Amino acid sequence: MTKKFTKEELEHDPLLDKYVQTVSFFNANRTMILSLTVTVIVVIGVLIGYRFYAEGQEQEAQNYLAAAEQSYSASDYQTALNGDEYTLSYGFIAIANDYSGTNAGNLAAYYASVSYFKLDNYEEALGYIQEYKHPKGIMGVGSVSFHATLLKLNGSLEKAAKKYEEAANWDKNDSTTPFNLLKAANVYKELGNMEKVSSITSTIIEEYPDSPEATNSRKLQGTLAAN
Repeated sequence: MTKKFTKEELEHDPLLDKYVQTVSFFNANRTMILSLTVTVIVVIGVLIGYRFYAEGQEQEAQNYLAAAEQSYSASDYQTALNGDEYTLSYGFIAIANDYSGTNAGNLAAYYASVSYFKLDNYEEALGYIQEYKHPKGIMGVGSVSFHATLLKLNGSLEKAAKKYEEAANWDKNDSTTPFNLLKAANVYKELGNMEKVSSITSTIIEEYPDSPEATNSRKLQGTLAAN
């Protein structure tokens, strides 16, 4: 037999009370709720749109980069940097500037730096390597070390020595670490900072005794003792 609810029981039904409260809240805050809903929809739409836009930008930049790389591989560094007006192709400079937020744009900055280096324009080369985001791990060691070399070529010896140390610690291993540490030691020697030279060469000898740099470090320490 179905139970019949009294008027009082219906009036105090928990689900009914909750429904009434919800409706009342919505009616009282209708404008705010609708505004928030529209805002959420707009934000979601913007995010989806940006994702498609970013993917399109990346693909465009990759296509332009491939053409510039062909000129770079042919040692035509001017065309690689500036593009070809006859084929309307982009060069590394335009790609790095116009697509800076993409992976291809970042790589173009590195290519631009190396191209300027090949053309003996060390100042411009330094400017572009400073824009480049070095990869993590072993893949970034070479570019960090190259950054140090450009600092040295531009006369910033103190910064160069520190950048070589950064390259040494970017991914510690038995090959690139002692190599960059010795580079740093030699720059510190140019600076006359023999304390740093002694400290770094001792680290190489103690931690990387079988490396070629350990032999060179002993020789370098020998020159310090003779002076």
